[in-house]
Amino acid sequence: MALESLKDTISPQALTFLTAMIPFTELRGAIPFGIGVLKLPAIDAFFWATLGNLVPNFILLAVLEPITNFFRKYSKFCNRIITKIFDKTRTRHSEKFDKYGALFLILFVAIPLPGSGGWSASMVAHLFGVKYWKAVLLISLGIAIAGVLITFSFEFIVHLLKSVI
Repeated sequence: MALESLKDTISPQALTFLTAMIPFTELRGAIPFGIGVLKLPAIDAFFWATLGNLVPNFILLAVLEPITNFFRKYSKFCNRIITKIFDKTRTRHSEKFDKYGALFLILFVAIPLPGSGGWSASMVAHLFGVKYWKAVLLISLGIAIAGVLITFSFEFIVHLLKSVI
């Protein structure tokens, strides 16, 4: 009932776009939602979910550095914690990240597992100091690959279920 009234207020494209912006659903939830629930054609669900998943990453990658710097500057407690996290992570993983960083970020987002989307990748990119435009490019590529994988997988499963039932 609530979804029906929401669908009357907001277009299916906008609902798919907004669903993809949410950290826990991202496009992994938005594409099946757009196709299966909102009855969008697969290409439309893919397009709007991918676009919706890209937007938060542009914003996150732009604001994480200033937010981190603010907390480091104005809170000794936060500075201690942030410094410990950055130092520990970079010390343990910087050699591997330097070697596989670009491929890692793309695959981290592209492989549609829970917790491995664009939001998490933005945090990882920030943690390892990946430059803004490089991070945007790598994460966007991963999002596009994940979108294709999810769209085809969902369509395949739906067709498989229709043929079995």
